[in-house]
Amino acid sequence: MANWSGRAAEMAAVFMIGDGLLGLTQPRRHVELWERDALGAEALVAPFRNRPGRRQAYALLQVAAGLWLASRQRT
Repeated sequence: MANWSGRAAEMAAVFMIGDGLLGLTQPRRHVELWERDALGAEALVAPFRNRPGRRQAYALLQVAAGLWLASRQRT
């Protein structure tokens, strides 16, 4: 069972890094994608609407947290 929790953490890290890179390089497009008809994600992106700098700052935190999480995984 421990192996599955490690895999879940690795998957979360991959998601955080990838989402962070998209938010860093394409902040407006990435937020616009999730603004409408996103099954509840609209509320999560609302603080970043029309604030690409804020989204990029959050993206740096996402990438850093994802890398940290991945570095904590052991086989």
